[in-house]
Amino acid sequence: MEFKKFLQEDFQGNPFEMLDKEWMLVTAGALGDYNTMTASWGGFGVIWDKPVAMAVVRLSRFTLEFMEKYDYFTCSFYPEECREALNICGTKSGRDIDKAKETGLTPVSVPGIAAVTFGEARLTLVMRKLLHQDLSEQAFTDKKVYAANYPDGDIHRMFIGAIEQYGE
Repeated sequence: MEFKKFLQEDFQGNPFEMLDKEWMLVTAGALGDYNTMTASWGGFGVIWDKPVAMAVVRLSRFTLEFMEKYDYFTCSFYPEECREALNICGTKSGRDIDKAKETGLTPVSVPGIAAVTFGEARLTLVMRKLLHQDLSEQAFTDKKVYAANYPDGDIHRMFIGAIEQYGE
């Protein structure tokens, strides 16, 4: 996988389709000390004059520890033949299994920084964390959204990262 500086005009694809239909792996850490999880929620845009991606991680997830510990995270997208691997990464905890071993995905270090993706990815976005913020029940103006998504209060922490590199 070759990594390049990210330019907005390089981004190809429908981000709504990518997140909702394809899913992604959100990965944080360095080789030997990382975790990954499947996500279908997130966002892309421009804020503070930077192209950004947003990932949300429940406070109960093992990946949260790595998101907090490291300055970078990746969001990676996969061909359909990796769907079962993404399913495993979204239903099993890295506390209990070695996800790479279980799925057959190949961990790859992003050159020059502490960040990990997988060799099977068709696209990896590399983000430098800019902000994290816990969602809260009080912040929801539509209380039905909160009730439908957080019945036991297992809220998300939102991470916004500047997209600095991408790999294909």
